[in-house]
Amino acid sequence: MKGALKDLNLNIVEMTDETATLDGGDVLFTGREFFVGLSKRTNQRGAEILADAFKDYAVSTVPVLEGLHLKSFCTLKVRTIHIMQQMSDHRYDKLTVPDDLAANCIYMNLPDKGHVLLHSTTEEFPESVKVFEKLKDHMLIPVSNMEKAKVDGALTCCSVLINKKANI
Repeated sequence: MKGALKDLNLNIVEMTDETATLDGGDVLFTGREFFVGLSKRTNQRGAEILADAFKDYAVSTVPVLEGLHLKSFCTLKVRTIHIMQQMSDHRYDKLTVPDDLAANCIYMNLPDKGHVLLHSTTEEFPESVKVFEKLKDHMLIPVSNMEKAKVDGALTCCSVLINKKANI
């Protein structure tokens, strides 16, 4: 991963504090601010290092009391959404789906495609897919998560979104 980021000429900040932990699944960037889940994989020191690296953005911590990490469930726990909204000056739109695991999606705003949403398949969560299908201004791409779910994985566990073209 480090090599790919270097190839894109991105700045790399390495955490040298051995007490700091920061799992990418606990970092949610909204485009305006960061929310960092404090979990079994991310601690306060890791969140502080992230805040130091991105001084132009607010960084708020959110306790992760169950589940693997923040992005696994951030859109499915009403209590967590409420906490995040209290920490932010911005009001975020939310979409509620009936299946907790189906809430783990990947949203992208792509130059030639517009709003794109990677989400679970009809075979996995048919009722949640019906909710996604109401998003008429989005390109919907169903992606199976059955195998990843066996090890508590989710779509966001398999993604790193970078807004920069490679010069390869």
